[in-house]
Amino acid sequence: MTGDPNKAVPLPSGPASLCFDKDVFMKEGFDVDNFVMECRRRVPLETLRDDLNTYLKILRSAMIELINKDYADFVNLSTNLVGMDKAITNLTVPLGEMKDQVMTVKVAMEEAVHAVEEKLKQREQIREKKACLQRLMNIISSVEKIEKLLGISDNESTTGTLTGQLIERVANEFNKLQFNVTKSKGHALVDKIRPRITTITTTLQYSLEGHFVEGLENGNVEILQQCLRTYALIDKIKDAENLFRINVVRPYMEKVITEQFLKSNNLQGMYAKILEFVPLHCKILRDVTTGSSDTVRGYDFLVNAVWPEVVSDIETGTSSIFAPGNPAVFHKKYNTSMDFLCNFEKLCGSKASVKRLREHSSYHTFMNKWSLPVYFQIRFQDIAGQLETALCTGLNTVKGNKHFHLHSTVTLEECVRRCWEEDIYLQPLCQKFWRLTLQMFSRYATWIHDLYQDEIVNKKSTEVKPNPVNEDNPPEGQQQNDGPAVPVQPPITNGQILCLISEVESLSQQVSVIFADVLKPRLCALGVDNVDSLLDNIRESSDQIKSELPQFQSYIVQDVCSQCAVHLKQVNDIPRLYRRTNREVPSKPSQYYSSTSDVLTSVKKMEESLKRLKKGRGTDKSAGLQGLTDDDKIRQQVVIDIENYGQQITNYGVDPAVLEHYQKLLQLSSEAKSAMTTSN
Repeated sequence: MTGDPNKAVPLPSGPASLCFDKDVFMKEGFDVDNFVMECRRRVPLETLRDDLNTYLKILRSAMIELINKDYADFVNLSTNLVGMDKAITNLTVPLGEMKDQVMTVKVAMEEAVHAVEEKLKQREQIREKKACLQRLMNIISSVEKIEKLLGISDNESTTGTLTGQLIERVANEFNKLQFNVTKSKGHALVDKIRPRITTITTTLQYSLEGHFVEGLENGNVEILQQCLRTYALIDKIKDAENLFRINVVRPYMEKVITEQFLKSNNLQGMYAKILEFVPLHCKILRDVTTGSSDTVRGYDFLVNAVWPEVVSDIETGTSSIFAPGNPAVFHKKYNTSMDFLCNFEKLCGSKASVKRLREHSSYHTFMNKWSLPVYFQIRFQDIAGQLETALCTGLNTVKGNKHFHLHSTVTLEECVRRCWEEDIYLQPLCQKFWRLTLQMFSRYATWIHDLYQDEIVNKKSTEVKPNPVNEDNPPEGQQQNDGPAVPVQPPITNGQILCLISEVESLSQQVSVIFADVLKPRLCALGVDNVDSLLDNIRESSDQIKSELPQFQSYIVQDVCSQCAVHLKQVNDIPRLYRRTNREVPSKPSQYYSSTSDVLTSVKKMEESLKRLKKGRGTDKSAGLQGLTDDDKIRQQVVIDIENYGQQITNYGVDPAVLEHYQKLLQLSSEAKSAMTTSN
């Protein structure tokens, strides 16, 4: 038998009527229970059993055919295996010998590799030792050469005169010495000659300092270039900048940055004097370190020498400028200082230098010295207190403002504008002043809400009641004079409410104007992108204020209706005035302008009753000969009143045609006219 033993033999096919797929038996995840459950969903168990028996017979037939097909191979299998164990035994000895030989070669190869690795490690160590030895030799050579160039003897500490070129040679050799010493750190020889290296370093720095100061005093560009190049070569740039700060910057600033100079020249004069230092004493260094191709790179004397000294002297010599007790003085000094800082940045000469300045620790120290939170708190108490005082005055009016009349609204506008005025606003506090602006609008809305609750809701619920007369509460004429009488606040009037409504509507219109005139320039100067969204925020605050108005409007409507109802009761007196009184025909309006529909309806019903009564008595034929009847006079009075009501509406600027109820009154008036009887 040949073929792949792992390859599955395909199952014989069965009849198409089988209720299952024959290939399902060859799947790796075949499960009998699942197979039976799936088949039961389609056919009964009896059908499944019959199909399985049918396919079992097919499998048995296929197995018999397979055995018959390879029968010869099955019979010869035992014959072919005869002598197989002897052949295997004969192969065992040669294979064992071959294995031993391979293992011997493997061991030999491993030993050879290990030996080669050891040799390589030894060579690496030798190479490192040779390099270390060479560095030590270079160190000794450099030390001796530098000592010779500097004129340092074993017994004397005096040095020879160094020229610019000699200093550069020494610096080059010193740079090599520093490199080799760093690589040979911890070696005994290095520790032994370190005192000599220290002497060389001190002597070199002393010589460089002398030449650097000489170059500054004489304005010698060549000497300064050589010194600065040497400092950069030996990685001592900070030492050169610090030397300039100590020898040049500090003496100048200690004379300028003092309280006495500040009092005599004011802060702006002191800052101007500080800025004069740059063109006077830094020009030559800026020419050497910036500009042409021969410049020495890596230095920034303004940022690393001048500015730190200025900040340090301001902190120690004129710290009074940072005091926030007087907000007006603090505001002026802060703006003056920021202008000085801006002018100093302009002197830096490049964006990279300005960036280094703003990242410098002394820059942050200077900015943090300004107590901006304290300043804002003082301004907050002042502005918010002014608004609170105005809100306590209620609905008092003022003159002189073309947009507002209430003292509270005028003060609100003034306070909002004050937040952004030149003498109060500071750019770093923009967010805080913006929040204060929104808080003041919110406070105004709360004040209107509280005003409604106190003046209308509470006074409705607590009607004035007479106090009983007793010992603790005597009559008005017998009150004890224990203290001054507390004045009673007069109730709010409809005129004040209308004024308040007008104020709020005007305020909602002025919000956009105030934002465009006052706030927007500040926000744009700060680089704010979403200015429109901020305008939406302040409009939301305005809408919050307007949301308090409907309750006042409803109160006015109710109050006016209540006042009118008193006078409208006179409509019921019209029948009494004209019925059986023989009064003249009415020609003037009454004192009421509504409730006419009920009166006319009542008159009409009464007239119909009278007609029926007269008809029963036989007296209706002479009615038209007596002029206007009493009922006609009643109708005439109501018609005149309705017409006069329309004139009054027109006088107030309202079109009567748009009033639905007035049109109904006109219709009733027309019906009343048509029902009137006239004499011929």
